[in-house]
Amino acid sequence: MAMSCKDGNKHGIDNGKYVRYTPEQVEALERLYHECPKPSSIRRQQLIRECPILSNIEPKQIKVWFQNRRCREKQRKESSRLQAVNRKLTAMNKLLMEENDRLQKQVSQLVYENGYFRQHTQSTTLGAKDTNCEPVVTSGQHNLTSQHPPPRDASPAGLLSIAEETLTEFLSKATGTAVEWVQMPGMKPGPDSIGIVAISHGCPGVAARACGLVGLEPTRVAEILKDQPSWFRDCRAVDVLNVLPTANGGTIELLYMQLYAPTTLAPARDFWLLRYTSVLEDGSLVICERSLKNTQNGPTMPPVQHFVRAEMLPSGYLIRPCEGGGSIIHIVDHMDLEPWSVPEVLRPLYESSTVLAQKMTMAALRQLRQIAHEVSQSNVTGWGRRPAALRALGQRLTRGFNEALNGFNDEGWSVMGNDGMDDVTILINSSPDKLMGLNISFANGFSSISNAVLCARASMLLQNVPPAILLRFLREHRSEWADNNIDAYSAAAVKVGPWSLPGSRVGSFANQVILPLAHTIEHEELLEVIKLEGVGHTPEDAMIPREMFLLQLCSGMDENAIGTCAELIFAPIDASFADDAPLLPSGFRIIPLDSGKETSSPNRTLDLASALEIGPAGNRAPNDAVNSGCTRSVMTIAFEFAFESHMQEHVASMARQYVRSIISSVQRVALALSPSHLSSHGGLRSPLGTPEAQTLARWICNSYRCYLGVELLKSGNEGGGELVLKTLWHHSDAIMCCSLKPMQALPVFTFANQAGLDMLETTLVALQDITLEKIFDDHGKKTLCSEFPQIMQQGFACLQGGICLSSMGRPVSYERAVAWKVLNEEENAHCICFMFVNWSFV
Repeated sequence: MAMSCKDGNKHGIDNGKYVRYTPEQVEALERLYHECPKPSSIRRQQLIRECPILSNIEPKQIKVWFQNRRCREKQRKESSRLQAVNRKLTAMNKLLMEENDRLQKQVSQLVYENGYFRQHTQSTTLGAKDTNCEPVVTSGQHNLTSQHPPPRDASPAGLLSIAEETLTEFLSKATGTAVEWVQMPGMKPGPDSIGIVAISHGCPGVAARACGLVGLEPTRVAEILKDQPSWFRDCRAVDVLNVLPTANGGTIELLYMQLYAPTTLAPARDFWLLRYTSVLEDGSLVICERSLKNTQNGPTMPPVQHFVRAEMLPSGYLIRPCEGGGSIIHIVDHMDLEPWSVPEVLRPLYESSTVLAQKMTMAALRQLRQIAHEVSQSNVTGWGRRPAALRALGQRLTRGFNEALNGFNDEGWSVMGNDGMDDVTILINSSPDKLMGLNISFANGFSSISNAVLCARASMLLQNVPPAILLRFLREHRSEWADNNIDAYSAAAVKVGPWSLPGSRVGSFANQVILPLAHTIEHEELLEVIKLEGVGHTPEDAMIPREMFLLQLCSGMDENAIGTCAELIFAPIDASFADDAPLLPSGFRIIPLDSGKETSSPNRTLDLASALEIGPAGNRAPNDAVNSGCTRSVMTIAFEFAFESHMQEHVASMARQYVRSIISSVQRVALALSPSHLSSHGGLRSPLGTPEAQTLARWICNSYRCYLGVELLKSGNEGGGELVLKTLWHHSDAIMCCSLKPMQALPVFTFANQAGLDMLETTLVALQDITLEKIFDDHGKKTLCSEFPQIMQQGFACLQGGICLSSMGRPVSYERAVAWKVLNEEENAHCICFMFVNWSFV
């Protein structure tokens, strides 16, 4: 460590010379650096006074030392980061070179097969002309595998033979050319991508393949991947029924696996599997598995009620150690999900390799990347919890929702009779296992006497509604579909104790505050706490809580992801919830259907029954799905309630009414979010074709010019009403109108341009739920109250910059604001318009 002394003679050192700090001086400076990397001048002077060994060093030199030290630290971190990126790029380059070799082999094979088929076609044509010729036998037939392999016994030797065959077939799919793989749409390989993802083309069943880099050792990767229920959300259970060691140091396991049904309209799936774990000669670890069938004469598993036996073709994981640490992993998932067993409208879900890739293949890579990230960044996150604990809470939410959605008998669920309509199904669960942990003790000494759980569920078909946009609306605008009475009921069940059905005395939960809790590194999943605030109506409402907390999981909010299932799952919790807190999950699941296989009806019906009919689909435009960009999706709704057994009929009636009201709200929102109202980037499009909106835009511009003497729009208001509205809609500043009615205590917003909707974080559908006072803080409200008379008398007012709030509670700063009266054709005040200039989120 060297320094230059300006006053060298004073300390016996020549000017311009450099001296080294003594070890003691460096130790003292390093100690302070770790405490405070950027000390103030006062702190530096204090250091000199406290450390006599630094007394001969000027404060300015201390400042220079800290500057150099911070620079070296930054360089060290940058060097470490670049080395890590270099190692990653080297491994990725190796992976891409291997993938390139595999693709070249695949191309060569396709060229060979093309030539062979041409020759075979010509030979067949010649043979058909000469009826006396014998059938042509080609040399290529030895490549075709037998449809009925020779039977094997259930002995260890027979199982090993099946295992070795499975290993060979799996490797031919993972690194060979047994399957023609095509890159999955929207998935581009790169150092920061999840990996190289491909789907099958032309092979039986559905198949997906992925390869990528993870920062975990191979044995740890294998341990995680074998625990499928921890990362494959559709996996209900994997039971290992038998384990056999092999002579080569591997193991053969006989597994029984069950998968949840994703919707109430399809049965669940199960598999009877053989899993083979072994180590290759190059040190790579392989885990491969396949279904055991009766044709193999191996051990069998009888059919299980309410499950459809599906088939897993040779699949698995190839895990190779990577230089410098970590692993290179190849994943192959290949299944036949028996699509015949589901209604016609749902078959695309079971015939799409893209859906399999999103739900299973990429989920495995995401889990590995998330755990590797948690290991390298092991710290405490939201609410004092570690990432693994928060991830477990998210898994519990999804699992509880799947349990309620499927309602298996072996978990205690039974179907309750309907009320004459079968649109909503009610299930009751009184099993001790379900109720364990739900009987909560309360501060008043009493305990809840709920002894049953009710689930109300329903499914509906949505047309022309992007799932990601609908999910975002449901998340951000709970008041559009939720019932305050039901919120109060759920809150009481968790927080207070004995309660009655929601009725005349309830709390009102109107305000929603979203508190981020955790998210995955790709941000495809968010875990958050929703705080609902409200007040009671009477003094007797002391038992009803004034606030409610929901633990909420959101996934599938990326509009560009193909085949992604969108979910919004939540459960009431106490403010100080524990990791093992009882959860009764409820929520929504929106599953997109493949519009390429199923075109949509032009009438945009929301009735699922019409789509379930067997036979022709009716009059449909052949290219309607492609040209209009329409999408079809199935929404499944499930809500759970804890209750007392003697109130079963009342709670069931309440639940039916609640779910039906939600269906009605979703239908209304879905129509508003249809492509006729959506812009290309997913926001709500301006109502450019509405004469009322065009008239309002003209009034806004005319009134602005009248009161402020300048044009609001750069191009003025020449041209037709549609041009004025379009220009106003795309104005860079946030422009919004408030109602001006004498009888209305709280003015509400009636119109906003695109920038205004972005600033308020809302949509045209929910805009009218926002009152003027909600967006201002206390200072802004005082300013507005003082300026309001001037607006009414003078016609306009200019407000100083400040802070306002979006509908999501986020602070928004603005440079200045202008408010003016909007006059109609009769020169009467129609509304008040606000313009927020140069706004941005804080």
